[in-house]
Parts: sequence; C-alpha cells; structure tokens
Amino acid sequence: MTASLHAAHLAQLNVATLLHPLDDPRVAPFVEMLDPVNAAADGAPGFVWRLVEEGAADATGLRPAGEDLIVNLSVWETQESLWDFAYRSGHLEMMRRRREWFARHVEAHLVLWWVPAGHLPTVGEALERLAELQAHGPSPRAFTFASSYTAAEAAELEAGAAPDPSGRPVGAA
Repeated sequence: MTASLHAAHLAQLNVATLLHPLDDPRVAPFVEMLDPVNAAADGAPGFVWRLVEEGAADATGLRPAGEDLIVNLSVWETQESLWDFAYRSGHLEMMRRRREWFARHVEAHLVLWWVPAGHLPTVGEALERLAELQAHGPSPRAFTFASSYTAAEAAELEAGAAPDPSGRPVGAA
C-alpha cells in the first residue's frame, strides 16, 4: 500500500459474469492480459491497493458472489487516478473487449465509495455497497463515475447530516 496525504481514498468494486470458465480457450485473451494490466495498476499514479487471492497474483480465483462471477476490488487515492487508469491506460483495451468474455449486466456492476485512508475494504463490505447501489441508486455511500459524490459529502452523511431528496447531504454543493 502506498503512502498518501489524502484523508479519504476511493474504493471500487466491479463484478463480471464469465461467459465461459477461466480455463476455456475463449477466455484466454482475457487471462493473458491479467498480469500486464494488474502490473500497470500497481504502478499507476494514485494506486493504493487491490484484492488478491492468497498465494496468487490476482483475485480471479475468489468467487464470493457465485461461481461464474469474478470480482475486482481496489483502492485509489482519488477518483481521477482511478478514472485515468480505467480509461486512459492499457486497461481500456480490456474494457473494449469485455463482451467477448463477460455477460452484460442489467443491474449496476461497478460501485465506488469513500473509505478512510488506510482502510482496506473487505469483499463483504464491497458487495454490500454494490447491493445498496442496486437497491437505492447512487448516494454518497455507493455511487458510480456518472453519479459521483465527494469524500466530503460522504463524510457529512456518515456524520449524520440528513440527505436532501437528491441523496446529497443538506448544504452540499
């Protein structure tokens, strides 16, 4: 985990439903990209941490939400650093080809939320945030890139500020 001056970090979980098992030749291009993309994430500006299975280089062997569902859980210093990695790096090639390997999700499959710097979220915590987003839509506790909230808005909500009907804490810009 890298040191950071930020009081809060951005956690992200995304889930993907495999069309075929990971050892199926149709998924081989995805598997071949895992190590280089994970290495790029590990070295990306703003990267803090990512979930890996004990004794493995990634988390693809973990199946906390079902046998055909893989999870990616990571923490970043800022939303911008995660965005830059996801959409302005070699990771984008994986995203462009995702329909070759993964089913289209009807419900949200990506959730973002703020955590105190130094906190490493558990898979259980992450799945709860995703379920919250799916059930109630975006809020300072569970949001997406398209409907994001600041760390300050999340902190206000956690401190007990009542949200207005839009889900933003009262007084939030």
